[in-house]
Amino acid sequence: MRRNVSRRAWPLNKLRLEELVEEDIVDAHNESEQRTAFFAMIEDNLALPFQTEAFGVKVTVERVDMNAAEEIVAICRHGQRRQAIPVLDLPLPKSAPRGAEWIEAYLYWTRGR
Repeated sequence: MRRNVSRRAWPLNKLRLEELVEEDIVDAHNESEQRTAFFAMIEDNLALPFQTEAFGVKVTVERVDMNAAEEIVAICRHGQRRQAIPVLDLPLPKSAPRGAEWIEAYLYWTRGR
């Protein structure tokens, strides 16, 4: 059973990132399943919507999704326009939203720990 992780000291240290990664991928058998597990944790725990800046423009992150290439993306809105931005490229605001630790853990996992 997965638990909702409360926000701790930010940024997360290596030990905490490793704990999150291990918790998330414990039942995943391959890279695709591991990526899907991260998507589920981000989707379930990230407090939405939140504001950040992407490409020099203030945007509202409305939701997360997984695209056909199995990238976890943030669906961002600026005015009437929406764009999917990979969460690995999404700058988090200084006051990171609840659940942002899962994005950090995913980034750590993609870098090979």
